[in-house]
Amino acid sequence: MKSKIPRQVFILGMVSLFTDIASEMLYPVTPIFLTAVLGSSMAVVGIIEGIAEFIAGLLKGYFGNLSDKVGKRSIFIVIGYGLSAIAKPLPGIFQNITTVLFSRVTDRTGKGIRTAPRDALLGSYSNGNSGAVFGFHRGMDTVGAAIGPAAALVLLHYLPNNFQLIFLLAFVPSVIAVAFTLLIKDNPVESKLGNKKSYSEFWKSAPKTYKKLLLLITIFSLVNSSDVFLILKSKNVSDSSTLAIFGYIFYNLVYAAASYPLGGLSDRFGKKKIFSLGLIIFSLVYIGFALAPKIELIWLLFALYGIYAAATEGISKAWVSDLIPDEQRGSAIGLLTMITSLSIMFGSFITGILWDQFGSAVPFSISASVSLFIAFIIFFQKEG
Repeated sequence: MKSKIPRQVFILGMVSLFTDIASEMLYPVTPIFLTAVLGSSMAVVGIIEGIAEFIAGLLKGYFGNLSDKVGKRSIFIVIGYGLSAIAKPLPGIFQNITTVLFSRVTDRTGKGIRTAPRDALLGSYSNGNSGAVFGFHRGMDTVGAAIGPAAALVLLHYLPNNFQLIFLLAFVPSVIAVAFTLLIKDNPVESKLGNKKSYSEFWKSAPKTYKKLLLLITIFSLVNSSDVFLILKSKNVSDSSTLAIFGYIFYNLVYAAASYPLGGLSDRFGKKKIFSLGLIIFSLVYIGFALAPKIELIWLLFALYGIYAAATEGISKAWVSDLIPDEQRGSAIGLLTMITSLSIMFGSFITGILWDQFGSAVPFSISASVSLFIAFIIFFQKEG
């Protein structure tokens, strides 16, 4: 059956599930720990996150290409998740700003090492059902993204201001994730001249459909700023940090539930149709936030945002996986994830400036307009 999920894909899903539980436990805690406990400024928080994400973005491209050259994926997966696991508890042991910087950089370095090889391996285990495979994996990953902040809220409720313990507890699911990586097996990549290519050589031989898709996703990524801005907007509307965090959790739950079904639909009806639908939904969500919605509408917007994510994030990688042969898949997905990561970083910076100068409605409206335009371009282009 095409819809059957291979054992190795399930294992990779478990790895991502436990890793995201750990990562998202620390997502709402780290900036509070930096500012409230260590006395850091918001500028320092931004610099730390910027450095960490920039390094991760660059490494995604490099290690994707390297995994093609060596013809193996699992070694990068083990090292990447291992580094992230080691980094998680460090701020709970050594409580200073330098340690937080080292921890975040090491954690994101691990993400940069593992992401493209892992996604290339997922693609190699698909058999006409790449949408379902990537959708299942994104679903498992996102369940962790919902459990993590929920666990952090519970811990902060019963152990107020005990941030150090949360950093230490986050190490537990990380270790479980690393244990699962030891069960991952490579799907051998056939040794051809194609998988020895540099990025410039790969680009010259890449299909036109891939190049067009990469360009359009890059443009979209420039207006697809960090989710933090939606959380901040919902906090401003509701005047409640708790409601804003629960909105983020709700978004992740919808995202997790919709990823596998929408992935399966993309296998049946085509990646470009589902992906385009996702961008249209994104446009509606951002218009909704731009219009300063009532509190009741925020829940609907977060639900729609979860459907958008399920219709695009895993499906874009599945689409690339369909377009590119196995021996070059690491390079193709690595280039995609590297450019989109760096574009979202730059787009978030611009969004912050526009928000400060003109209010939130301006950047949100720009994002909605551009995404709608790209949705129509992708829908009417030829699918490879």
